Amino acid sequence: MSVPVSQKLAIGIDIGGTNSVFGIVDHRGVITYRGAISTKKYTDINEYLDALYDAIAPIIEQVGGRDYIHGIGIGAPNGNYYNGSIEYAPNLPWKGFIPLAELVQKRFGISAALTNDANAAAVGEMTYGAAIGMKDFIMITLGTGVGSGIVIDGKVVYGHDGFAGELGHTITIPGGRKHWSTGAEGSLETYASATGVRLTALEFLAKYPEKNSLLAHYSPEEIDSRLIYDCAIQGDILAKEVFEYTGKILGLALANFVMFSSPEAIVLFGGLMKSGDYILNPTKEHMEKHLLPIFQNKVKIIKSELNESDAAILGASALVWELK
Repeated sequence: MSVPVSQKLAIGIDIGGTNSVFGIVDHRGVITYRGAISTKKYTDINEYLDALYDAIAPIIEQVGGRDYIHGIGIGAPNGNYYNGSIEYAPNLPWKGFIPLAELVQKRFGISAALTNDANAAAVGEMTYGAAIGMKDFIMITLGTGVGSGIVIDGKVVYGHDGFAGELGHTITIPGGRKHWSTGAEGSLETYASATGVRLTALEFLAKYPEKNSLLAHYSPEEIDSRLIYDCAIQGDILAKEVFEYTGKILGLALANFVMFSSPEAIVLFGGLMKSGDYILNPTKEHMEKHLLPIFQNKVKIIKSELNESDAAILGASALVWELK
């Protein structure tokens, strides 16, 4: 049976350290079916694939069978687009080199493509979200860490080995805060992630006790970026200063990124964006401040248009439309 590509569907799978979420997606970016399985429960990759197949196969049958599926797209930490492998991902239960796209393709009998989660987000934004029609933009994900995807001339930049675009690990403050995983000192992720915002708040509380912050009434374990935002909207000066400081560092980093690739826009995504203007205003101010005049007032900073709960599935599924 020959089904026109325009009528076919994509499967998007996002593999996280705790859970893997998946969905069936059409060309418009509408998720018609969705589900999830545990990732950390399966220390054997073959058992994981069996569980994934058992969860997704019935949905494939519901939409008419494999003839109606154009392909499977997968977003994963340390995912390499060139060879479809996950390579030495520290937060996944399978260690070393995992040729996941090949394994999924064999298990499902459907073409599969894989990339890292931040690059998948960039492809999703370009296919379904705020970057539709853009050929040059940078996607920055501000969550537990800082991820990124760089798009130049309509194509994601993968580099010679598939791992280009780790902007979160660029050094923003030499000799600065030590990264909890890599050990690097002063990387952007240690300041501009939700984790970094929390660390800044704890440092400020210790350094400025005279400011009588609302945050001082909470234990260190209770303090997170959401609580800091809640305190900021109540007028807490220290909480506002945490976002001002974070925006200063993020803006500096974005200025460097702009002068590297001259994008039309920088698309920001992730939980930290719920802080709104508290993070956006200082970021814009300090980005413009550090740009050469030829770049100033040319690059938009915009929020992602993808629903946060759907973005991972949409980003992974968008890889499918590039498959032949």
